[in-house]
Amino acid sequence: FNLPFSVQFVLITTLIKGIMITRACRQRLFHYSNSYDLKSQLRFASSLVIAEHNNKSMNLSTLSVISAAHKLGGEVSILVLGHDSNSVVEEAIKIPGISKVLHANHPIYKNWVAENVSLGIKQATESEAFSHIFALSSMCGKNYIGRLAAQMDVSPITDIVKVIDENTFERPMYAGNAISTVSAFDPVKLITVRATAFDKALNTGGSAAVKEASLPNEPNAKLSEFVSESICHSERPDLSTARVVVSGGRGMKSKENFQMLEKLADKLGGAVGASRAAVDAGYVPNEMQIGQTGKVVAPELYFAIGISGAIQHLSGMKDSKCIVAINKDMDAPIFSVADYGLAIDLFNALPELCKKV
Repeated sequence: FNLPFSVQFVLITTLIKGIMITRACRQRLFHYSNSYDLKSQLRFASSLVIAEHNNKSMNLSTLSVISAAHKLGGEVSILVLGHDSNSVVEEAIKIPGISKVLHANHPIYKNWVAENVSLGIKQATESEAFSHIFALSSMCGKNYIGRLAAQMDVSPITDIVKVIDENTFERPMYAGNAISTVSAFDPVKLITVRATAFDKALNTGGSAAVKEASLPNEPNAKLSEFVSESICHSERPDLSTARVVVSGGRGMKSKENFQMLEKLADKLGGAVGASRAAVDAGYVPNEMQIGQTGKVVAPELYFAIGISGAIQHLSGMKDSKCIVAINKDMDAPIFSVADYGLAIDLFNALPELCKKV
């Protein structure tokens, strides 16, 4: 070439990289064609929803995952892994638009140990040849979805908020400040769903068939075992699905002061939440945390009391229908997302609010 050496060098290296990428793509396509039935890539979408439950009742947020799966069209099935979980299966078959319910009943699935659950889902997926697997973007879902992706050699698409087509989805990034459009061309799409972004499916009127799911030859991965669990029982609604949420932050100043929030929540029939600062300060337990590293909620009414409004907290509650903020700092970021705000000392406002409700 009659070109400077530097230009020739760039052209040659670019050509070499192109050849290497082409070879890698061919090898990956060959791997997929041998790992999965190729007809699964050519058929219409067939989705499997992993039901999250406690062996007695289904987590209502699973209904939002089902709504997301229906956005693709095609058949939607539900997988119930558990032990003595017939009541969950009874719930699942009543959901409209479900073609079949796969029931994997085995003692190993009683406590949802991630290593064992991922093996069970993989076996069920391969035996039925689903094109999409949907799971709830919860602490439980996040626990097993990475293991399942590694076992299936696919890239998971996490925390989606919109379904565009079979290969394209939208998900939040940078603590919800940006929405990215993600395309995936793996033969099986592994997806977790942000429940607050989709309406809940109806849970009555369906009549799906029940089928026994195919189990792995050795369902126990023998990598970890369940020891015990400590559950905080409450008569209040579940934080993730409550119609009203009353949350407190560092401004509550003590564990005892959270009783004021509990009183307001009880009057409104709501749940009590907290910011990470309040959890780190030891005012409330971990399961009450709302935000990027906690739970994501979108109630009809959200009270942010004594919460400054750090971006990590906003990412977990800014989709609420109506936000009421109480903070004596007029410049607190929480007021930027609030529909109603009171720039007043919460210890003066809360007692008055409780009297009026």
